[in-house]
Amino acid sequence: MQAGSGKRITKELGEIQSDPPEGMKVTLKDDSDLHTWQIVMDGPEQSVYAGGHFKLILVLPKDYPFKPPVVNFQTKIYHPNISNDGKGSMCLGMLRTDEWKPPNKIVAVLNMTRNLLIEPNPDDAVESSIAEVYKNDYKSFEKTAKEWTKKYAVGK
Repeated sequence: MQAGSGKRITKELGEIQSDPPEGMKVTLKDDSDLHTWQIVMDGPEQSVYAGGHFKLILVLPKDYPFKPPVVNFQTKIYHPNISNDGKGSMCLGMLRTDEWKPPNKIVAVLNMTRNLLIEPNPDDAVESSIAEVYKNDYKSFEKTAKEWTKKYAVGK
């Protein structure tokens, strides 16, 4: 780990823990590893995921902030931008290597992740079948998303 990287991560973690993004709790998965964060994100009230509690893992590469973090949903979710293959990979523009900039902060990543739950981006989907349902039969998308939220993200 580069010395500056550890300082920056410690600073960002401190800022997030003292003033967490709305509906989120952020902790280290293991106190001895600054690079792996555990996040519990409440489904935003204005989204089909309201009432759910979603577990995410955020992994910071050794050369952070020069490379973007990787965010994965550990809680299964019915969403066009999050894979439901057990990995929970997320498609978020700013996390692409070619779009990531070192001044970007983790809090921005977390806020964008939350916003993605409010406003999915079906044109940049990981799950194209879910994106099709979202675009062509929103009522059906909403029903399934709420069912999955109840099944996988409530009371867990």
